[in-house]
Amino acid sequence: MSKRVVLALGGNAILQPKQEATYENQYNNVYSATRKMAELKAQGYNIVVTHGNGPQVGNIIAQNEAAKNIVEPLPINACNAESQGFIGYMMEESLKNHLKSLNIDSNVVTLLTMVEVDKNDSAFSNPTKPIGVFFNELEAKRLEETHGFVMVEDAGRGYRRVVPSPEPLVIHGVEQIKSLIDQAVVISSGGGGIPVYKDDNGNIHGVEAVIDKDRSGLKLAEQVSADTFVMLTDVPNVCVNFGKSNEEKLKTISVEKAQQYVDEGQFPAGSMLPKIEAAIQFAEMGKESIICSLDDAIDALAGNAGTRILLEPSTEAVN
Repeated sequence: MSKRVVLALGGNAILQPKQEATYENQYNNVYSATRKMAELKAQGYNIVVTHGNGPQVGNIIAQNEAAKNIVEPLPINACNAESQGFIGYMMEESLKNHLKSLNIDSNVVTLLTMVEVDKNDSAFSNPTKPIGVFFNELEAKRLEETHGFVMVEDAGRGYRRVVPSPEPLVIHGVEQIKSLIDQAVVISSGGGGIPVYKDDNGNIHGVEAVIDKDRSGLKLAEQVSADTFVMLTDVPNVCVNFGKSNEEKLKTISVEKAQQYVDEGQFPAGSMLPKIEAAIQFAEMGKESIICSLDDAIDALAGNAGTRILLEPSTEAVN
């Protein structure tokens, strides 16, 4: 059987920071990103793709706010579903065209995916997940005063709104995803999935939150029995002592070493930390976790690029 890989693509790869949020810009970014995914399929990998939606769902919410006197705003979970639909469409169309150009006989399927959370998750009383575009400090204060948003500084890039980010428990439709993997590239759990919970009678209800894409990707990789979980970023490697004279790029490290770096506070909570934590959890199952740039994905899966986290690697290297 071919190696089963879950690819997690960040929402900023679809709309880059400070880039105008036009459909054309986002489609061009998706078209470029999916070219690499098609090349991975050409290498013989069976692929499940998940993606972020932070900028997109934030813009949809902003559109809702701007038109609230004309059309009643949608809840965040419905905005998430909307972003899943239009990002999934762009990905599916682009992937089908790339696969055709490579003469690869494979279909592409986009699944609108609900992800179950605990309605009593502590995240609902402590919003932490950044969504939407970046604002300066004055704009952020105005949004807090006029809209009641919770705004935080995000990794030195500006201020963003934060919303609850509960832990994903169950990816709905996993059995159907598994049945499709051998025949198609599957796009699932976009934006971390549409957050839902079950009441005491087992009925499903949407809830206003945004599930972290990397944690949802971890759960997806676990539940579809993936061999490798790849988190695609805008950097080629994970670094420790980032921005300092003793900065080091990590190549292959153990779960134990990765946890040591987490305990040292090496990774920012709003960017790299969720990826490292998800990578550790997947590698603890005896599987392979990779964090790399999109351009390096093929080489990273071959063990020649990116940062690999394994339960018991034979080597640990830095550049």
